[in-house]
Amino acid sequence: MNSRTLVRALLMSAAFAAAGVFLAGCNSDEISLATNAKANQPVSPKLIAAMIEKDMDLQSPILVRLFKQEAELEVWKQNRSGRFEILKTYPICRWSGDLGPKVREGDRQAPEGFYSITPGQMNPQSAYYLSFNTGYPNAFDRALGRSGSELMVHGDCSSRGCYAMTDEQIAEIYSLGRESFFGGQKAFQFQAYPFRMTATNMAKHRNNPNMPFWKMIKEGSDHFEVSHQEPKVDFCEKKYVFDAIRAPNATHDPVFQASAKCPTYSIPEELVDAVREKQQQDEEEYAKLVARGTPVAKLNTGIDGGMNQVFASHLPNGNTGLSDGGEGQGLSLAAFTRAPGTIPGHVNPPRAPWQQDEAVVAVATPAQAQQGTKVASAAPTTQAQQGTKIASAAPTTPPVQQSEGFFSSLARKVGLSSASAETTASTTPPPAPAKSRVADAKPQPKAFKPAATKQAETRQAAARPPFKPVTAEAQPAAVADAAAAPPKDSQVAGSQPIVSANSFESRFSAAK
Repeated sequence: MNSRTLVRALLMSAAFAAAGVFLAGCNSDEISLATNAKANQPVSPKLIAAMIEKDMDLQSPILVRLFKQEAELEVWKQNRSGRFEILKTYPICRWSGDLGPKVREGDRQAPEGFYSITPGQMNPQSAYYLSFNTGYPNAFDRALGRSGSELMVHGDCSSRGCYAMTDEQIAEIYSLGRESFFGGQKAFQFQAYPFRMTATNMAKHRNNPNMPFWKMIKEGSDHFEVSHQEPKVDFCEKKYVFDAIRAPNATHDPVFQASAKCPTYSIPEELVDAVREKQQQDEEEYAKLVARGTPVAKLNTGIDGGMNQVFASHLPNGNTGLSDGGEGQGLSLAAFTRAPGTIPGHVNPPRAPWQQDEAVVAVATPAQAQQGTKVASAAPTTQAQQGTKIASAAPTTPPVQQSEGFFSSLARKVGLSSASAETTASTTPPPAPAKSRVADAKPQPKAFKPAATKQAETRQAAARPPFKPVTAEAQPAAVADAAAAPPKDSQVAGSQPIVSANSFESRFSAAK
């Protein structure tokens, strides 16, 4: 990589952000947003270097995937060949609720499913540093009568139904979304999953009542993984439909309504074949895991959400909760990893049911979050010290009873202590079943290559949907000109300070 090219790209990115501030400042109604330095931070040098190495343009489209159990958020970006490739993975500082979709307002659940993030959902004046609204509820959620609002991905590492990152992390993610909008992307897709949709995870959670829903959104995950293209999402008969296009000989495009009967639609045969091959491999591995007696994950654990082990390892009473950092990596190992951002003093890690009563303060208010108010922590847990994974079972040891102090002992002897001051022994929960380790090695499906010569096959309501090919009309100019793309060590396209008259800031909403 050419160092002069990198420096030039960084300078142009900074100039671009400054130009956005200047143009926004021309409108008196936008002065408050124009002076918001948080929303106008340039893309970090490391990310620009990664884009150059991966043949990506600064303003090419992005796509975000998120996994609760692993507590990870991925940002994918389109390269000059038109394929989405992973740019960076961010550990999630805190998410709340349980594995499973959000159902109603106030259930503390973080949403799962496919959502679309427009410029209007980006909030530069968030009470949690920066944020974007996930768009919950979508048409599928509304068709099922699900309720909820202001479900965000934001900073401050504090969650009550949201996905919380550190301020430094959300600043990077926000800047990537901002640049993609400047490049012409009208909305980026946000995919939220309970866990990585592998055969191993599906086997562990096979008794979960949310499994039908998870199998449905796994279809969209499979489409993305075999094609590396953003799946087109529609809804009908209260279910997701992915990549639907017009059926052969049809006179118009299919019209979808979330609660109505599915129309006839078509998908390219090559995508059907690629997805079918992947799913067959997953099903075969799933059957082997079940036959071996793979333990199922514990239901109704009473643990509120999760936290990536990188953060939990840096907290005195850290616990990953329902999150699972992967085989062979516990809190003791994560403790040697630098935390990706500032961890506020009021962070409240996930706790087991018997720990809830011992927490001094559960969650900081937005005002405390802005001021960085420190909140007292609860008693330490045995799991944080041992690196125990809580994805499949509740902690096996209750908090250790504290020894009696001198003054408490004296008061008891002279008869001044009250019954309420006495400490009662906690009931030890049943031990968690042993977690079997299964090798993840498996044959990979064949690489998906669209074949324009094959005819699309017609599908009815229950059919698998289609691959949306990349076309010049659907992509920004920087991607459409991929044939003339410069070598990897050239300047990142899109870093020139060219801003439309209708500034990006004017499209923001003043949400959470």
